[in-house]
Amino acid sequence: MKEDNCLHAALICLVMLYYSHAVTTEKLNHTRPSLHGHHEKGKEGQVLHRSKRGWVWNQFFVIEEYTGPDPVLVGRLHSDIDSGDGNIKYILSGEGAGIIFVIDDKSGNIHATKTLDREERAQYTLTAQAVDRNTNRPLEPPSEFIVKVQDINDNPPEFLHENYHANVPERSNVGTSVIQVTASDADDPTYGNSAKLVYSILEGQPYFSVEAQTGIIRTALPNMDREAKEEYHVVIQAKDMGGHMGGLSGTTKVTITLTDVNDNPPKFPQSVYQMSVSEAAVPGEEVGRVKAKDPDIGENGLVAYSIIDGDGMDMFEITTDYETQEGVVKLKKLLDFETKKSYSLKVEAANVHIDPKFISNGPFKDTVTVKISVEDADEPPVFLKPSYIFEVQENAASGTVVGKVHAKDPDAANSAIRYSIDRHTDLERYFVINAEDGNIKTIKALDREEIAWHNISVFAVEVHKQHQEAKVPVAIKVVDVNDNAPKFAAAYEAFVCENARSNQQFITISADDKDESANGPRFIFSLPPEIIHNPNFTLRDNRDNTASVLVRREGFSRQKQDLYLLPIVISDGGLPPLSSTNTLTIRVCGCDSNGSLLSCNAEAYILNAGLSTGALIAILACIVILLVIVVLFVTLKRQKKEPLIVFEEEDVRENIITYDDEGGGEEDTEAFDIATLQNPDGINGFIPRKDIKPEYQYMPRPGLRPAPNSVDVDDFINTRIQEADNDPTAPPYDSIQIYGYEGRGSVAGSLSSLESATTDSDLDYDYLQNWGPRFKKLADLYGSKDTFDDDS
Repeated sequence: MKEDNCLHAALICLVMLYYSHAVTTEKLNHTRPSLHGHHEKGKEGQVLHRSKRGWVWNQFFVIEEYTGPDPVLVGRLHSDIDSGDGNIKYILSGEGAGIIFVIDDKSGNIHATKTLDREERAQYTLTAQAVDRNTNRPLEPPSEFIVKVQDINDNPPEFLHENYHANVPERSNVGTSVIQVTASDADDPTYGNSAKLVYSILEGQPYFSVEAQTGIIRTALPNMDREAKEEYHVVIQAKDMGGHMGGLSGTTKVTITLTDVNDNPPKFPQSVYQMSVSEAAVPGEEVGRVKAKDPDIGENGLVAYSIIDGDGMDMFEITTDYETQEGVVKLKKLLDFETKKSYSLKVEAANVHIDPKFISNGPFKDTVTVKISVEDADEPPVFLKPSYIFEVQENAASGTVVGKVHAKDPDAANSAIRYSIDRHTDLERYFVINAEDGNIKTIKALDREEIAWHNISVFAVEVHKQHQEAKVPVAIKVVDVNDNAPKFAAAYEAFVCENARSNQQFITISADDKDESANGPRFIFSLPPEIIHNPNFTLRDNRDNTASVLVRREGFSRQKQDLYLLPIVISDGGLPPLSSTNTLTIRVCGCDSNGSLLSCNAEAYILNAGLSTGALIAILACIVILLVIVVLFVTLKRQKKEPLIVFEEEDVRENIITYDDEGGGEEDTEAFDIATLQNPDGINGFIPRKDIKPEYQYMPRPGLRPAPNSVDVDDFINTRIQEADNDPTAPPYDSIQIYGYEGRGSVAGSLSSLESATTDSDLDYDYLQNWGPRFKKLADLYGSKDTFDDDS
């Protein structure tokens, strides 16, 4: 390996030296002086002028992957008007100018400052121009040239795939094509042998070979047997430089599998099979199994069995179990132990599919002898089948017959059989069985969507031998009927932009049906007839059990309506079809110009002045507190305005209210102003009642005058009594007003009972008898002491 690396490095050095010489030669060619123009005479003496170019070149070359210490000299630009005095300035522009390629503005030398990779970029187009150094005035028109990157062998071949897999039939002829592998090389295929590839095989001989130029893998040995070895691992190498020393290489792995052909006949592992069967066995009952082995696989290993000879051809039959590739011997007719105790059969096993290419390997069949002995035994009842499968439609009426099981007593007595269902397998009691004939019926309606299969067990016992019991599994399939309407496959909630375009699709919906596929899809989506011309949205059935909802108009507004409910009718494909109406919730949202969702809250559109959610909650809380305060205040005011409570046992017109306060007398000038007792409202002659709301306005009678502004309480009270007696709006009871001041020199004295009840008072209250019927109760309470004594 080290030797190859050294040779590779030496080769690269030689190539670089070669390209350096070529580049130097090219530079000399590119720095040659330009040709001066000259005059020519055309027809009719006209003088033609040919323009003069300052320099002539078209392309430079530079080698890739150069890693020297100094920048690579690509070439030199020189104008024939450059006299060497430094007045001319060379300018370079174009691809990579100033970054990869730099120019000496005095000498015109172009250098490459970076390592170039041809596989990344093969050439660069540049433009050169000579200008006056002092004025930057162009001295000659600009010229365009190309710098080409020369290739070196720096890329190994690479295969399209790291691993390949291929198949080839076993026993294929030598030279059979298996697979073609292809490698590629990133180097320049037009230069040298850097990209010239040669294929070779490193692993997999002597079974396979590879074509050096094409990479086609072929078989190299005849009669390769899959049964001996099925899989081979082959390693293929691709090498550049035409496969010569110093070239780079890459490898890939190929896994080749031999596919099977029918090249092996079936063979029985033994020459005789011994079997036995009870004389009570019923026709169709399995007697035994035989199996011939075939090493082939798939359809090449399929074997069919048949009875070709023997004294039991009429009593027995054989079928093929294609899952286990066994021959199943079954009873064809009833047996009698007393008549014949044994039978002999000759069974043949033959391949189903025979390949004509390998017919010489035949015959592709084998035979074996089967001996069957008949037994006589007292056995429990035997069901005709090892298991039963019945079908019944869901929602069938109670009492529907599901199916019938049958068991038989194999003994000569042939006792009667009684059937029952193992209730541990039918806890919900969906079925019942007739004990006499084995008919299974339904007890209640079945729902396939709840339970699709019912697996129960049925017992069979002999009537006279209860210990002889047999059990058989019964699987009952509930056949689906179309009893479930399709519904939305999910809880859809759609969003449509306010700036949505007409006929713009914004959601795709699908449906689910609990019924089976025969009664489910295909689903048909539609709008209800009453909104078939919905102005906002339309529906398009995609005919693949989905539907698309589209916008019918433009210009939605969250302020006007932020929520739409679109009913959609979904019908299934059952017979008869069922349908349901499902509601799609569509919210109007704000979106940007690209249709990206911004917000779907209506309040966000209105309250955009900077109020946060917390501020809104605080405002609402303050409003609620204010409302509670107002309600409490109104409630308290109403309680204060309620009329005084009266005693039911007393006359409603003579209610006495006892107060616990007493004025300070006339000397108490700070407690209360007596003028307030005159009721300022009565100055105009009208005194409203404060304890009732009059039904009509009362006009004071003429002649009544308000009490003068004096301290004569007696006159004041008499005036109020007269007004009350003549007031038609007055209620049928007296209203008692509270007076907070009472003069010490009053003729009537104190009305308070606080002291009169506990002290001996010399006051005479007999004058209360003269105050009229309104004060009768008061006169009775505070009358003369003799009156009280008499009453007591």
